[in-house]
Amino acid sequence: MVSKEEVEHIAAIADIGIDDSELELFTSQFNEIIGYFDILDSIEEGLDSTQTRHNVFREDVPLPSLSQEDALLNSTDPEDGFIRAPRVI
Repeated sequence: MVSKEEVEHIAAIADIGIDDSELELFTSQFNEIIGYFDILDSIEEGLDSTQTRHNVFREDVPLPSLSQEDALLNSTDPEDGFIRAPRVI
């Protein structure tokens, strides 16, 4: 459960000024919210998510690719067997 001191600390970190009436309100609201998480933690899911995972990627199988000459055929400005690109910087 969240104490008043913890709420004051959170308010100080967030740079929010709160008075005593707001301190009581925020403390009870924090505790209600944490109570909701306790309820969610207690729910039995009935399913382990690691059991349902499967690999969606294909096997990494090498396939034939373009030769250097074929790749250079698509270049507008080949130089010494490489594709010349415009300077970026």
